[in-house]
Amino acid sequence: MSAIRSRAEGGGGAESGLSRVDVTSKDHDYAVHVGPGARRLLPAVLEELGVGRVAVVTAVREPRLPDPGVPFTVVPVADGEHHKTLATVETYCRAFVAAGLTRADAVVACGGGTTTDTVGLAAALYHRGIKVVHLPTTLLGQVDASVGGKTAVNLPEGKNLVGAYWQPSAVLCDTDFLHTLPRRELASGYGEIARCAFIGAGDLRGLGLREQIVASVRLKASVVARDQRDQGVRHLLNYGHTLAHAVERATDYTWRHGEAVAAGTVFAGLLAGRLGRIGTDRVTLHREMVESFGLPTWRPADVPVPALVELMRRDKKGRDTDTGLTFVLDGPDGAELVTGVDERLVASVLADLPTGPAPAAA
Repeated sequence: MSAIRSRAEGGGGAESGLSRVDVTSKDHDYAVHVGPGARRLLPAVLEELGVGRVAVVTAVREPRLPDPGVPFTVVPVADGEHHKTLATVETYCRAFVAAGLTRADAVVACGGGTTTDTVGLAAALYHRGIKVVHLPTTLLGQVDASVGGKTAVNLPEGKNLVGAYWQPSAVLCDTDFLHTLPRRELASGYGEIARCAFIGAGDLRGLGLREQIVASVRLKASVVARDQRDQGVRHLLNYGHTLAHAVERATDYTWRHGEAVAAGTVFAGLLAGRLGRIGTDRVTLHREMVESFGLPTWRPADVPVPALVELMRRDKKGRDTDTGLTFVLDGPDGAELVTGVDERLVASVLADLPTGPAPAAA
C-alpha cells in the first residue's frame, strides 16, 4: 500500500511518524500501522481497497469511532469472552445482510481481541469471505489478536475450538485507544508481551509501550510469513497458551487471556526445567519476566489439577493424547513443540505451581 505508506511515514499530519510492519502471507500481504492517530488512516485504507460500503462492528462509540469515508452501517458489539460464540457470528452475518454488503465490500472490526476474533470469523464466512480491517482498541488486540489471520470462537467444551484462517486487509493499532484502558485490561496485554521474550523477541522490558507493540507485531509477522496455518513454526506463538486456555475455561473467563498466558508462561518454564530442557536460571527468568509486568505467577486456587489437565488434553496443538500432552517449551535451541509429555509429570508440575486468587482480587 504505497499511498498508505507515504501517509504513515511521511511528514506532517496526525498520521506522520507511525510505525509500519508489513505482514506477508500466502493469501495477500498487508500492513500494520502502530502509533497515535492510526485510526485516521481508515478512509485511505478503504479507498485503496476499492470497497464501496462497510459494516463497522464496534465496541467504540462516537466521537472515538473514525469516519470510514464510505457509506457505512454501525453494528454494536458487547466485547468479552462470553460473546465469543457461533451465535454472535450469526448475528454479525445477518447484520451484514441487512447492511447490503457484497463480496466487493468490507467489514471493520473495532474493539478488543474478542471482537477482532469473532468479527474476523464472520468476515471469513460471509459470502465465503469478504475483506476485514482491524482497529484493535486494547493492548492485547494490538500486540497479538488482530494480526496473523487466526479467527475463532469458543464452545462450552473449550476455547477457540471453531475457527478459520482469514487474513485482514490492514490493521490500524491506534495507541490513543490505550490511554483510557482500565489497569487490568492493560495488564492483560502485557501477558503476551512477556512471553515474547522466550520465542525470539528478546527482553522487551526496557522499551516504551509503542516499541513493545511494534516488536511483538514484527515477531508475529515473521512467524506468520513462514507458517500461516500452524503446520510448523507458528506453534511458537502459543507459548504459555496450553495452560492459559485451560485456566480461562476452568474459571469461566474470570481470568483474562493475558493473565492466563502469564501463568502459563511460568508453568512452561517449570515444565521445561523438569524435563531437563533448560537450567534453573532460565526457569527463574520465566517467573521474573512475568512478575516484572505485574502479572500472576500462580494458578487458580479453586481449580483442581485434574480439571486443568483434562482441559489441556483438548488443546488444538495436541497430537495423540494417548501418548501424552503437547506443549511449546523452551530448550537449548530455543522454543519448540514438544509432544508426548507424560500427564503425571504435567500434574506434578502443576501441583508445584503456587495457587492464588483471580488477579482482580490479588
